[in-house]
Amino acid sequence: MTTPLPSGSTIGIIGGGQLGRMLSVAAARLGYRSHIFEPGTLPPAGDVAHAVTTAPYDDHAALRAFAGAVDVITYEFENIPTEALDLLEGVRPIHPGREALRISQDRLTEKAFLQGLSLTTAPFADVPDESALESALAEIGTPAILKTRRFGYDGKGQARIMSPADSAAAWADLQGSALILEGFIDFSHEVSVIAARGLDGSVACFDPGENVHRDGILRTTTVPARLSPSQRSDAVLIAARILNALDYVGVLGVELFVTPKGLIVNEIAPRVHNSGHWTQNGCAVDQFEQHIRAITGWPLGDGGRHSDVRMENLIGDDLDRLPELAKAPHAALHLYGKTDVKPGRKMGHVNHVLPG
Repeated sequence: MTTPLPSGSTIGIIGGGQLGRMLSVAAARLGYRSHIFEPGTLPPAGDVAHAVTTAPYDDHAALRAFAGAVDVITYEFENIPTEALDLLEGVRPIHPGREALRISQDRLTEKAFLQGLSLTTAPFADVPDESALESALAEIGTPAILKTRRFGYDGKGQARIMSPADSAAAWADLQGSALILEGFIDFSHEVSVIAARGLDGSVACFDPGENVHRDGILRTTTVPARLSPSQRSDAVLIAARILNALDYVGVLGVELFVTPKGLIVNEIAPRVHNSGHWTQNGCAVDQFEQHIRAITGWPLGDGGRHSDVRMENLIGDDLDRLPELAKAPHAALHLYGKTDVKPGRKMGHVNHVLPG
């Protein structure tokens, strides 16, 4: 059995957004301190952390000081500069490991990795230039989506191509970035599995949740998802296969399309995930505590669900609904402490615990 990191140790978290905030709260519940590294001022995670380093990712002195002040390092988002990770990894262990980051940071690399595990993905092609786009469209067909290989999130960095006539405009919108073309998938709905793997290789998965997006942003996740018993089992086995192939430590999100021909892997996220927020009020051990358990050597929670939940993201002026949400029965509010309300910005979420 792995010996857990001693109580009072400090967990370094790269990124100070809402995921870092909720990781900090979970760490405190297990007797740990958290230290945030975040380039932006007044990060949401800073409100609940023991320490915050405010510095850019190319500040090597700040990175070294941060690494020297913590016992293990994790992160709340994928797009961390490689040079910063090289420096940090030379001082303290980083979980999840670098291979998971390398794969997830590039959509083309990720798709090739998944296919290498004999998992089904959308058809795809590398698009280094406009002529390659025309060739890819001839092979994959339309409709299709042209995406940046890196740095896309919440629907950003992509353009739909409904017919070949749309390709020039899509190329003009996104050229200058490394691109990938993905074919459309005829799917009934999307689900995601939040899964964890510990330092000892043990694996635990939460129940799949059913996701609804609007304007490229996740709006709700509901558990249980509409899945047959065999689909539910397949979803969990897919997540476990990915975890083991990566020799992964921590929580991983796996998004899947449900189709008549089976489950198709959309993407993976090597971190706690928005679609796993329902676990905070549906499970004894939520995804954030599960992640802290994994990276510090604690036994994993079993991921069992004691309640059905519909998680709803509060985006932009959804905060105007706070008075009614605060009075709603069986509604648990989780606000992120952000004072600047913007359209499309995630300000919090509410977990509606559904009647049994």
